[in-house]
Amino acid sequence: MSDQPALPAVIHFYSTAGDYGCFSNFSRHAVFLKGKRWPTSEHYFQAQKFAGEPDEEVIRKANKPMLAAQMGRDRKRPLRRDWEKVKERVMLEALRAKFTQHEELKAVLLGTGDAKLVEHTANDDYWGDGGDGSGKNRLGALLMQVRDELRAAG
Repeated sequence: MSDQPALPAVIHFYSTAGDYGCFSNFSRHAVFLKGKRWPTSEHYFQAQKFAGEPDEEVIRKANKPMLAAQMGRDRKRPLRRDWEKVKERVMLEALRAKFTQHEELKAVLLGTGDAKLVEHTANDDYWGDGGDGSGKNRLGALLMQVRDELRAAG
C-alpha cells in the first residue's frame, strides 16, 4: 500500500498560479524552436500565425504572454492561409519542446498518471472546456498525447 495520495481522475488547470499552472501556455518556461528562444509556448504559438512575416519576430519579443496572445489574435495582422490546418501541429510542437526541454515540467506531466487533463475555462471552447465541459479541450488532449509520448520514450 502506497503512502501517496490517489491522483484525481480529472485534473483541471488554467491559471499559471494554480495547481498544474505549468500546463498553461502562459507559464514562464522558455522554449527553443526554429533556432530561437521563445519566452513562453504562448509566444511561439501566437507568432506562428505569421511565420516568416515581420509580425512573427514582433510577437516573439512581446514582454508578456498576454501581450503575445493579444497580438496573435489581432486580425489587422494577416493570418497565414493554412492556420486552421496547422494550428494543432504548431501547438503540439510547442508542447513537445516545453515538456522535453524542462525536466521539472516533464516530471509534473508524467506525475499526472492517467488523469484526464482539462483546461478549465469559460474563455475558450476550442483549446479549453468552455467552462462547462462542452468545449473541445484540445490543449488538454495534446498534453495527454505528449504525456503518452514521454512515457513511451521512457
